[in-house]
Amino acid sequence: MTAPRQPIFNVPAIVVAVLAALLAVHLVRLLVLPPRSELEFLLLFAFIPARYDPSLLIGGAMPGGLPADIWAFVTYSLIHADFMHLGFNGIWLLAFGTPIARRFGAWRFLAFLAVTAAAGAAAHLATHAGELQPMVGASASISGAMAASMRFAFQRGGPVWTRGSDPAVYRLPALPLLDALSDRRILIFLAAWFGLNFLFGLGSLSLTGSEQSIAWQAHIGGFLAGLLLFGLFDPVSRPAGGEPSTSAEM
Repeated sequence: MTAPRQPIFNVPAIVVAVLAALLAVHLVRLLVLPPRSELEFLLLFAFIPARYDPSLLIGGAMPGGLPADIWAFVTYSLIHADFMHLGFNGIWLLAFGTPIARRFGAWRFLAFLAVTAAAGAAAHLATHAGELQPMVGASASISGAMAASMRFAFQRGGPVWTRGSDPAVYRLPALPLLDALSDRRILIFLAAWFGLNFLFGLGSLSLTGSEQSIAWQAHIGGFLAGLLLFGLFDPVSRPAGGEPSTSAEM
């Protein structure tokens, strides 16, 4: 008896939905909003460090008030500068969001994206206090997904070894953090990832070939959040008997 054929595009529905939402936001900005409304949109939903510096807002606060101060920590990740920026992030979301979505389930996955986006925004705020230039893009959340995937994907029998053909490979118990950081393959991945972001910081590399600056501190904030907070979202646990178990998905 032959094994059932795998679909060509075997992507979790929640990842497809996130990609569709990112595309919809970009198309609305590009095709629907006039220039003045697009500016107001960015003031409401992009992450602008100057929003959080009262000394720069004398004479009028930014649109949205306190609610926008809060939601901007996440909503900036839904906005992209251009189609190249969107396409680049979309490819990486497919690559690293897919294993995380399969492991976490839809609601945990969305919460994880939001938390890592907020961590990226916090890192950007800490290093760009008072800056007026808006920050946009899903890179911090994608960096978090990269870090989270390291906790289980590199294990023997995990997605990296099996190419993800069996759903069970996404439910392997995660490596403890210290064990993960002692794995040579993970250390090589970490060195390459931080090295690239160091080059972004020096201005030696451009993410999309454009002249736009790269918010590499936000990448690092999202990455560290994904690495350190993975256990708060992971539904796979190891009971006393030593075999993995899976808690109910949110």
